[in-house]
Amino acid sequence: MRISYEWLKSMVDVPEDPSDLVAEFVRTGTEVEAVEKVGADLTNVVTAQVVSKKPHPDSDHMWLCQVSVGDRNVDADGNPVPLQIVCGAQNFEEGDHIVTAMIGAVLPGDFKIKKSKLRGVESCGMNCSARELGLGDDHDGIIILPKDAPVGMDYTDYLGMSDTVIDCEITPNRPDCLSMTGMAVEVAAMYDEDTHIELPSVKREQGPDAHDLVDVTIDDPELCQRYTARVVRNVKIGPSPEWLARRVVAAGSRPINNVVDVTNYVMFLTGQPLHAFDLGKLTERDGRRHIVVRAAADGEKLETLDGVERTLTPDMAVITDDGKTPVALAGVMGGMNSEIDENTVDVLLESATFSSGHVSRTSRNLDLMSEASIRYERQVDGANCANVAEIAAALFEECCGAEVCPGIVDVYPLVVPAPVIDFRPARARMLCGAQIPDEFMVARLSRLGCSIERVDDEHLTVTAPTNRPDLTREVDLIEEVCRLWGEGDIEPTLPAARNHAGGLTVEQKRIRLIGQTLRACGLSETSTYCFADPNDLVSLGITEEGRGIPVKIINPLVADQSEMRRSMLPGLVRSVAYNLDHGVPNVALYEIGRVFFGHESKSQPDEPTYVCGVLAGKRADDAWNSKFPDYDFFDAKGAVEQLLSALRLTKVRFKVADAQRYPWLQPGRAAEVLSQGEVLGWVGNIHPASLQKVGVDVPVVAFELSVEALLRLAVRELPYVDVPTLPGVTHDLAIVVDESVTYEQLVQRIGSAGGKLLADVRLFDVYRDPVRVGKGKKSMAFSLTYRAADRTLTSEEVEKAHEKLVNKVLRATGGEVRS
Repeated sequence: MRISYEWLKSMVDVPEDPSDLVAEFVRTGTEVEAVEKVGADLTNVVTAQVVSKKPHPDSDHMWLCQVSVGDRNVDADGNPVPLQIVCGAQNFEEGDHIVTAMIGAVLPGDFKIKKSKLRGVESCGMNCSARELGLGDDHDGIIILPKDAPVGMDYTDYLGMSDTVIDCEITPNRPDCLSMTGMAVEVAAMYDEDTHIELPSVKREQGPDAHDLVDVTIDDPELCQRYTARVVRNVKIGPSPEWLARRVVAAGSRPINNVVDVTNYVMFLTGQPLHAFDLGKLTERDGRRHIVVRAAADGEKLETLDGVERTLTPDMAVITDDGKTPVALAGVMGGMNSEIDENTVDVLLESATFSSGHVSRTSRNLDLMSEASIRYERQVDGANCANVAEIAAALFEECCGAEVCPGIVDVYPLVVPAPVIDFRPARARMLCGAQIPDEFMVARLSRLGCSIERVDDEHLTVTAPTNRPDLTREVDLIEEVCRLWGEGDIEPTLPAARNHAGGLTVEQKRIRLIGQTLRACGLSETSTYCFADPNDLVSLGITEEGRGIPVKIINPLVADQSEMRRSMLPGLVRSVAYNLDHGVPNVALYEIGRVFFGHESKSQPDEPTYVCGVLAGKRADDAWNSKFPDYDFFDAKGAVEQLLSALRLTKVRFKVADAQRYPWLQPGRAAEVLSQGEVLGWVGNIHPASLQKVGVDVPVVAFELSVEALLRLAVRELPYVDVPTLPGVTHDLAIVVDESVTYEQLVQRIGSAGGKLLADVRLFDVYRDPVRVGKGKKSMAFSLTYRAADRTLTSEEVEKAHEKLVNKVLRATGGEVRS
């Protein structure tokens, strides 16, 4: 929400320095995104006067002008000297006061004014039209100022355009702050000041009654809670008055014409979106136009004002001409078939409230967001529709020379009563932790528009304003009191409790240990959105088995975040893609968070916690004296092993992942992670085909483990084992086996055959050679350490144990000892 400081000053007393108001906004919970000076971008654009006007010597439509800019251009002695400017406009004469952009000015569109030659004649500036200054669409001629306009004055100062605009981030629960009147009320509550908001009213109503010209029908009150229509006739389309165009620009819009600018201005003023239909383009039946608000038919078409033909669905609401042809997409945008143009004479003015949910879905599904839809999504105050229509009609009368027809067509099938709340000041003090006086609470809530009646010494009855849908409970009022009091002014205290020793639980410590271990392995913690794209799992090829059904979001902010995530991997892969796109080649991230598995038979989804990690690129950038390999499967497996070791999990196994169960992983480079026979998760390379679908063209290794399983199987204490004090004996063993025999199988056989004397097994070489080893064969070399806990082993004992081990392993695997 862009707040014009000059506009705000006209409604409520504010500090002279805008930075003081910004600080107060932040203190009371309104985030300020930016503060900018409006008018600063029109430097070197000044008021001027045409001293002479002569035909261009080499053109039949251009003029050679001498333009006085006062003391903004002087000679060596300091005397004012006119500028020579070549101008193609035809609407000015000698002596006219105009607006001139001098050399060095930068106009909207990054158009820089430089000394130039036009048809061989030097030109030292430009005489400006409204469109060239970004102040409207009028470009039929240059701006002509009144005869008493000063010469050489900055045009922004002349117009009073020098303004400060505060850009605030308004939370979805505060639709009242999406208007200047709403922000004035907010500021009045912050400073305990009165507002002085002056709203125009219709001076004279004339012509036929609106009820004789227009009829309104609402098919479904759930789509449209209230619809009001006023009729204004004999509208004169033209540029807006300067004050109106100025405020529309300050609010972040572009002046178009007086009709459109009035509707935009009133929306920025009140927060109520309006729409103006060309009454002459609507079908007349029985002497009246018939507006019908209904659900769109499946596949129905409407060309919106942006020139795009939209295909509609039944969950979208439309405004129709006599129930047949759609003329507007309710709450989002009007249609081309009822657009205001230069031939418009009579206007039907709409002021209505539509279902926030339907407007939000329509806007997202059509990828069509407007200032109107932003407000309707957050809920518009239906109780104020008629008052806003009166304000707009008065401005049509003032700015468009229109005749306002008496009466207003008002269909109001779904009246929403103002919430009445029992409020206890003592409870407010208890929850806030501050001794806030009753007088402060009553004064500030009243400033916010609440009506307050005292029931007794301990209770107040508060009627919340209808434009504050966030105020429905006592705790909502307490929150308002607390933020206006100032959370920074509340003295921090510890909660009252007896015999409660502070500290982390075992689970909390273990979750922190998971993070510490992964960070020690070189991964950085990140946090991705819990909201997900419905196509996330399909894009990566992740199966839905064991992940429940999607948990849909009722009012998603964007279409690609319309359900809760069922895996953290898509979000982390997007993070990899984002880093790669922004020149960060080495990415190692992990996240600990919840996923959401819905069930048809349960009202609440399961919310298990997982830890997920991704690795792409290298461990570090190459240096002159060291080169680092790319991350591979074993880097991710090593991180998982470190994690399982830190949590002291026992009987850990890595089992080759089934390609059908894990289609998003690359076959041969993926494994299931097990402990005590229970599957903890998986680790492996993401399939290149899956990565290609999300725009990643480098290998990515990942893992995902169930935190619940990790915590459940973690061992708090391990049995103490003495440090070996007796020497061990090491033997090397190279066994040639079929390619199908895995390392895990061999280690299991060796461990089983080695008995109590075998202390350690370590693989140190894998060798393949079709000639020396054999086709389809491989040689795996192990270092075996024998040791007894109570004595030094003799060579005879070691040889006997080793020979027994070799024979058992060869029989079990069908292998042979490589000589």
